[in-house]
Amino acid sequence: MSTVLTQESAPVQAPLHDRGARAVLALARFEARRLLLSVPVVIAFVAYVAWIVWRTRESWDGYPVLQEADQATQSTPMLVGLAVLLGAARAVVRSERHGTEHHFSVLVLRSWRRTAAHALSVVPAALLTAVCVAGQFGWEALKPGAIGHGSPAELAVGPLTVLAFGALGVLLGRLTMSAFAAPLLVVVLLFVFVLGTGPSEVSGLSWLAPAIAETGPDALPSDLLGRPAAWHALYLAGVALGVALLAVTVAGGRTAAVRAGLALGLAAAVTGGVLQARGATPSPELTAARERASVKPDLTCAEHGRSRYCALPEWAPRTGTWAGVVDRVQAVAGGSAHDRRLDVRQRIDARYGPGTDTTIPASTEPHRVTVGTAWGGNRVPEFSSAVAAVLVAGTEAAASELCDGRMVTVMWLSLSWQDDPMDALRRVRLDDSVKGSAIVLSPTDPLSMTEGQTDVVRRLLENPPAGVGARVKEHWAELTAPGVTTAEVAKLLGVAGPKKADSCEE
Repeated sequence: MSTVLTQESAPVQAPLHDRGARAVLALARFEARRLLLSVPVVIAFVAYVAWIVWRTRESWDGYPVLQEADQATQSTPMLVGLAVLLGAARAVVRSERHGTEHHFSVLVLRSWRRTAAHALSVVPAALLTAVCVAGQFGWEALKPGAIGHGSPAELAVGPLTVLAFGALGVLLGRLTMSAFAAPLLVVVLLFVFVLGTGPSEVSGLSWLAPAIAETGPDALPSDLLGRPAAWHALYLAGVALGVALLAVTVAGGRTAAVRAGLALGLAAAVTGGVLQARGATPSPELTAARERASVKPDLTCAEHGRSRYCALPEWAPRTGTWAGVVDRVQAVAGGSAHDRRLDVRQRIDARYGPGTDTTIPASTEPHRVTVGTAWGGNRVPEFSSAVAAVLVAGTEAAASELCDGRMVTVMWLSLSWQDDPMDALRRVRLDDSVKGSAIVLSPTDPLSMTEGQTDVVRRLLENPPAGVGARVKEHWAELTAPGVTTAEVAKLLGVAGPKKADSCEE
């Protein structure tokens, strides 16, 4: 009888640190799913997507400037970040609230590993925010009227803000183990960052906030912005990494990897914070470039029809759109104005940086028309009014001093061809009215309309008499003669005149 000896091979076991890493990732996936499905986070993302659809559908009147569109993606993700902060903090203190913290001592995951899993669980929320940011900016970039250049660093601010807020929630939960600390912090951050009770002036210190938007009525070329966007993104990334690993350290994580990561995060946050504060102050080179762009800009010129159009390089594709407005205005003009060659030039005042509202003085050059960097909406009747005023008065400076009946001719040329002339009249006036005297907006110095001129223009636009266009061409010399009264213009165009003479005509 023989005995067969068999030797069983011992099961292959993964190293303990590998099993721990897999367990951390498994817990992170579970917590991430639970976080994304929590009520505050779901509501925040639904509101975020709804805001994107509502705002982007008609933002910038269909003519976005991409170096401002990327900044517009930064503020709303803070609401998502606050919801993620609240959810992450509640997840960390869940075991304390349910009285199960002591049961975790028998598991393979120690407290610091569970904290690392909670920190990783906020990453999917940041990635989902990045998808929303890409969708919002991509929508703007694909609009036919979009111009300019976006910045990847500016686009990264929204997702990094969510990541940093989520890490802060994990740290807060680990430090306090209280269910009330996170809601109180959310209220404080809501008032400081979202409701605008923080610093109102943009300075080096203000860049410590998650999002800093500097947009004004007129956009600047991308090379004149001077925003330390890359350093700000590094600062936010360092804050997110440093706060997350600080939470792990507080929970007992003392490994070399944790210490190295914490040092790296703090170094990135400090480096980015210091350099973004320095970058917020314009360099001498940037100041000189802004001065040149304001006084003697380098423009790209093109011929469209009979006129010449000069624009900043990023706005060169828009000259054809301006030419369409000029052609429509000249089509209803008479005399030599019908075929006059105009010099349309884009002008900006970049000396005070982005986000400032500055007035561009009227040009004294004959037949020169100024156009700004914004377009669409109210900017169209404002530009058409400037074109009409130059055709009638000869220069922008002379047009700003018009007071007699020529203003009726100017407004007829500017508004009569538009789809809704009365709505255009309302939008081009400072007080959004169609009665009484008012200031008429323009890319440079504004024009002014008296009460009597407004009455005559309203009659011409509401119920234009038959053949009014032919009368404009036939009586062009009389309608544009200096000193012509509003009553005389009304009579020539076949409508009732004002009830009394305007004060400037007396």
